[in-house]
Amino acid sequence: MRTLFAVYPVSLVFVFTVTAIGSNYTDINLPHEHVKYYFNSFPTAAEKCHNDAACPYKDSLQDSKACWGYEEDCKPENSFSIPHCPGDHKGWVATKRAQLDTYYAQGDFGYIRDQRKEMMLLCEPLFIDDSSLECSEHMRFCRARNVMLNFTDLLNRKEPLRYKMDVLKESQIGGYCTLNEKRLQENADHISPLQSWGPELRNFRKLPHRPIVHGDCDVVIEKPTFIMKIDAIVNMYHHFCDFFNLYASLHVNLSHPSAFDTDNHILIWESYSYRSAFQDTFEAFTRNPLWDLKTFRGETVCFKNLVFPLLPRMIFGLYYNTPLIYGCEKSGLFKAFGDHMLHRLQIPLRPRKDRKIRVTLLSRDTQYRKILNENELVKALKENPEYKVNKVVYNKNISFKKQLEITRNSDIFIGIHGAGLTHLMFLPDWAAVFEIYNCEDPNCYKDLARLRGVKYFTWKDTSKLVQQDPGTHPDGGAHAKFTNYSFDVKEFLRIVSLAKNHVKRHNAFKKFNNSPGKIPNDTRTIDNEESVQPSNTKEPIRLQKSDILSKDEL
Repeated sequence: MRTLFAVYPVSLVFVFTVTAIGSNYTDINLPHEHVKYYFNSFPTAAEKCHNDAACPYKDSLQDSKACWGYEEDCKPENSFSIPHCPGDHKGWVATKRAQLDTYYAQGDFGYIRDQRKEMMLLCEPLFIDDSSLECSEHMRFCRARNVMLNFTDLLNRKEPLRYKMDVLKESQIGGYCTLNEKRLQENADHISPLQSWGPELRNFRKLPHRPIVHGDCDVVIEKPTFIMKIDAIVNMYHHFCDFFNLYASLHVNLSHPSAFDTDNHILIWESYSYRSAFQDTFEAFTRNPLWDLKTFRGETVCFKNLVFPLLPRMIFGLYYNTPLIYGCEKSGLFKAFGDHMLHRLQIPLRPRKDRKIRVTLLSRDTQYRKILNENELVKALKENPEYKVNKVVYNKNISFKKQLEITRNSDIFIGIHGAGLTHLMFLPDWAAVFEIYNCEDPNCYKDLARLRGVKYFTWKDTSKLVQQDPGTHPDGGAHAKFTNYSFDVKEFLRIVSLAKNHVKRHNAFKKFNNSPGKIPNDTRTIDNEESVQPSNTKEPIRLQKSDILSKDEL
């Protein structure tokens, strides 16, 4: 048996745990605005900082009531964000309060709250060396301790493994604990590769003895490990479903002061070697090399602490299949994700040397959805002295971190429908995104923009655009995404002007220009009369089939 890495203390019998904070506080690698929420989640860490003259976070100890929003004792007025619903709910619910509560549960920290409330023991330990398994409903999120995974059969699998639901067979995952077989099978009801952990955990069985203590493991993994079943890695929209849900899972799993630490492992649940234009993003989550199913092929592996995070295509999930209620915007969870990523990847927000509006036009080097008169539009923008215009192509010639830097320092972000518009999640709070044409997919980036809380514009007068041809979908038939377009210059400039006016009026933009280097935080919306605090009671939600359809592949 070989053991990887050091042993870590366990604070509770069935709770995922990792190392304690080092004396130099370097493990608290969070955006400054997030640190107070971190300390209030872990009073022992706050007390240590308070008593340590060398602690650099003294100013974050002042607000002792601040909370993320999912804690049991968190009051709405102290939470990271408060729902903002200035628009009509269009009949989804009966009252404004129900609209606010629904939005908070669908796309904000209320979703985290509900996942944490749903957590149930499926395999219960009695002693510290026992195994455990606990999950939220439908096995959307799970965590386990002292469990065994048997990968010996993978030696006989010759085909590449991706989106396979038979990687593990019965009894090839298990632990020494009291298994509630009925509850396990009842929650293994969302059987699809990227919807739940049911395909894997339905095979969980009680073992006759403690696998680690008894020496049943070829390898013992001491550090916390996240297993990820990932979406399309070539597409930013889809791949960031993975990263966003991994970040959300850190909050669902929040149980120890080192919950945000990066000294962990990530095992990607496929046999392909991971290569992606967006792979730098993993630096925000782990400092260690990524693993895949080839890493332990032919071995029996035991994990001290194992997390099965939220998945990218859950039913009523986050980001991809979110049935977002009408009339609401500004998710604190989405803002926190963006802030976390920009901080961890060290993407700078540059001070301004002038008061020009930074306009970034995202060009495409693909076959379809090109802006045919792009140069004409850019030339017209540059004739306005209020704009500083930058045309970019986000491809392999620009590193992903550099792309994020360009995006973060943009005030207006323009692009035709496509995965590159996912960059809107990393725009500053005051920014506007102009999806110059949605190609008959009106909700995809509109919904993402309102979740992030940036202003969204798109082309409405189709008489002022020219479609090159009807477009032909690979499966046959006309399709608006498989052709190219040109746009009326005057109408284009008019919409950009609307975006400019929004940016210039935004208080955060004014504060940033007046205090360069300081990053204003406009997540909280308590100054808006529509921002009523959510209640703890739930009102039935009326959903229509059209409200919950998945997005088209991009």
